[in-house]
Amino acid sequence: MKYILMMHMPRGTGEWEIFGWPPERLQAHMEHLNGINRELREAGEWVEVQALTPPGRAKLVRAGKNGEPVTDGPFAEAKEFLAGYWIVEVDTPERAYQIAAKASAAPGPDGAPLNMAIEVRQVMSAPAAEV
Repeated sequence: MKYILMMHMPRGTGEWEIFGWPPERLQAHMEHLNGINRELREAGEWVEVQALTPPGRAKLVRAGKNGEPVTDGPFAEAKEFLAGYWIVEVDTPERAYQIAAKASAAPGPDGAPLNMAIEVRQVMSAPAAEV
């Protein structure tokens, strides 16, 4: 089963606050996340991981009356934004929860675990295409 594990962060100023952390804390945070990625690859559970630009660079896009894109922004009206995600392929939902908990415990600017919420959702499969 495939799951998406979505890391949400507070909007703040529109930029990711992590870039203002002391360099050694940022390095520890990234080493934690890279360690998770390495473990997932070694276990054959890694499908994809992506980090996203900060919400201050996001745009909401809708189709206008003529079908042309209409943008709003630079950010959506929300308290939290998607910072990035993992897609994993695991045998049980519990395994996806274990991975999410490990990601949640990434160290923060003071070195303590952030314990941030990681949203876990199963990726739906499309029906088989007819040939």
